[in-house]
Amino acid sequence: MLSGLAAAAAAHRCSWSSLYRLRLRCRAAARGSSERQEWQNLVTFGSFSNMVPYSHPHICPSNPVKLYSTDVHKDKQGSQTLRVEKVSLLDKAGENIGEELKAPLLNQDPLQVRVKAVLKKRDYGAKYTQNNFITGVRAINEFCLKSSDLEQLRKIRRRSPHEDTESFTVYLRSDVETKSLEVWGSPEALARERKLRKEAEIEYRERLFKNQKVLREYREFLGNTKPRSRMPSVFLKGPGKVVMVAICINGLNCFFKFLAWIYTGSASMFSEAIHSLSDTCNQGLLAVGISKSIQTPDPSHPYGFSNMRYIASLISGVGIFMMGAGLSWYHGIMGLLNPQPIESFLWAYCILAGSLVSEGATLLVALNELRRSAQAKGMSLYKYVMESRDPSTNVILLEDTAAVLGVIIAASCMGLTSLTGNPLYDSLGSLGVGTLLGVVSAFLIYTNTEALLGRSIQPEQVQRLTELLENDPSVRAIHDVKATDMGLGKVRFKAEVDFDGRVVTRSYLEKQDFDQMLQEIQEVKTSEELETFMLKHGENIIDTLGAEVDRLEKELKKRNPEVRHVDLEIL
Repeated sequence: MLSGLAAAAAAHRCSWSSLYRLRLRCRAAARGSSERQEWQNLVTFGSFSNMVPYSHPHICPSNPVKLYSTDVHKDKQGSQTLRVEKVSLLDKAGENIGEELKAPLLNQDPLQVRVKAVLKKRDYGAKYTQNNFITGVRAINEFCLKSSDLEQLRKIRRRSPHEDTESFTVYLRSDVETKSLEVWGSPEALARERKLRKEAEIEYRERLFKNQKVLREYREFLGNTKPRSRMPSVFLKGPGKVVMVAICINGLNCFFKFLAWIYTGSASMFSEAIHSLSDTCNQGLLAVGISKSIQTPDPSHPYGFSNMRYIASLISGVGIFMMGAGLSWYHGIMGLLNPQPIESFLWAYCILAGSLVSEGATLLVALNELRRSAQAKGMSLYKYVMESRDPSTNVILLEDTAAVLGVIIAASCMGLTSLTGNPLYDSLGSLGVGTLLGVVSAFLIYTNTEALLGRSIQPEQVQRLTELLENDPSVRAIHDVKATDMGLGKVRFKAEVDFDGRVVTRSYLEKQDFDQMLQEIQEVKTSEELETFMLKHGENIIDTLGAEVDRLEKELKKRNPEVRHVDLEIL
């Protein structure tokens, strides 16, 4: 009896220990499965499982874990038996937790989703560009219309791009195209008329000289009512006056020097005669450049002809080098190779003395003109000459300086020849005059080439223009500033401007009726009405920005008269 009870007690202890170990294994399996398959655990609770955090203590794996419990019962014979039951505790716990989570979520208010309104992107094709504006001149030329045809079309006043007018009239391109089809009947007829007019224009250009002759005869018959040209007045002051004085003096010097060379046969005198001849020709070329530089700009040359002075000075430098220096060197070398006996130098000395006085007078005229121009620009005379700010007067100054030095060199060499009787000194004088002319021509070629390439103005001037723009409230920053000297004291200024949009918008709003604008805003109910409102005021703000650009350009030109062309580009 006692042995049976001991056996039953031992069996009972074994069953409980095995059951404890089995429970530990189940818990470890549940924990590992929960970490590997968390998304499956959440799905077990339905579509609202995403609201449950992963760390919830009741989340269980989707696959049920089998647990077993043991119990000991006595039968009728008094023996003990072990009964094992399957317990689905985790399945029931999962169902209960799911119901608890679903219940409060189902009782919540329905979600309200706000959809963002997005403006539909438009495809701007060729049809939209028919709303572009076109001027009356283009309408007449491109669509073969008359001014009377444009009177029936809608007229729109727009801000003028020209300085002398504040606004001008434009037309809708669609209206002009419709009117042209109404006048000519079909696009084919309009194309034929355009072709005929193009051929007539080409023929007119080919017969340009004949047309000018006919026009001249017509003016002579009816009388010329146009104002007189400014050309004669140009040569009465400034660089034109200096050039005309130099032409007259150098022409006389050239004539007398050739007479002296014919009489004496001196190589130095020949070089001086060639020097005066080249100076006279070059100064005549400068006069042509001055007369061309004052011409009114035309469609082919919208920025005018001011660079003609630099071109004439450049050609003058090349002419001095080829004609003056080249012939002087040639004659000097020939004198060294074949020395000839020299006649009396009396007449040569007299002519050289007269040439020294006349060349000196021309030099003083040119020097005074350059000094006056340099003071007006606030520059030193040396810097003004080195940068070739006044190319025509600069050429006269250098040529006359070379002429005075050349006369001194020629007189010195001729004096040595007279004292020693050796003609080699006279040939060396010719080579010296040729070298002097070569140096002057090289300097003229260099300075005028630099000017034609587009030289910047002084850094102080650029800084002053930049500060004027940066001190304006509507400007945030200035970038890529370029200020180019166009000649004749004209400056072209270009800059990238970063505008302050708030200041520009406030400038527009200051001119608006706020009560009316507020009423328009309150009437906006749909996205289409909002689009119409924004497009209306957006276009007006762009026009205000254009007006700000015009204001800054006028301010620059007003405070800096040398600035003639201003290009402000918006960033």
